[in-house]
Amino acid sequence: MKTIFHSADSRGSADHGWLQAKHSFNFAGWFNPERMQFGALRVLNDDTVKGGMGFGTHPHDNMEIITIPLKGDLEHKDSMGNVEVIREGEIQVMSAGSGVYHSEYNKNADREINLLQLWIYPNKRNVTPRYDQIPIDSLHIKNEPFQILSPNPQDQGVWIHQNAWFHMLDLEAENATYYDLKSEGNGVYAFVIAGEVEIGEHVLGKGDALAISEIATFEINAHQDTQVLLIEVPMVVD
Repeated sequence: MKTIFHSADSRGSADHGWLQAKHSFNFAGWFNPERMQFGALRVLNDDTVKGGMGFGTHPHDNMEIITIPLKGDLEHKDSMGNVEVIREGEIQVMSAGSGVYHSEYNKNADREINLLQLWIYPNKRNVTPRYDQIPIDSLHIKNEPFQILSPNPQDQGVWIHQNAWFHMLDLEAENATYYDLKSEGNGVYAFVIAGEVEIGEHVLGKGDALAISEIATFEINAHQDTQVLLIEVPMVVD
């Protein structure tokens, strides 16, 4: 197993007053030549947005954009005509494809929102843009990974144009489980949302991540009640 540890405090950070942002990979004004991407995973931002504030209308193309609110509600509007609120316990996906404009705002004026936003390079270019969101609370299983994203529209969770899978893991203290990769040549970026977990020789806390490749399965042990996002992506991007 090949692993690279990314501590929470090694992430890029930006303080815009209304936005506190943490960047796992190069983004905006933060650049680290060793943090370009992890395979097809280009962006993993951990954003906290003040009440009523957000990102004005801006463009995207040829990127799979996934948003997971951890706390609070996010209002989304786009050029496809979607006007939606993505709430804690849901996942949203937008295939930007041939081009789309959208805006994102904290729906609530009286409290912050904390969200993860991920960008994945697609395996098809210039597709017709599409939007989807679903609740993931109903998919929840304790102490084993449960799928929230895949390449298959008929499979559990949302889907994207890439040979990628996302699983959420809520692992109780002193419990252990395994993650089995779905496709040969993929790797996993394990991001700790809360708690403390051990993978291989590494102990990870909140905001830490481990880039894992060249292995088909690995064990995860919880030191505390832990929530982990397991992001499986191709390591080679065409």
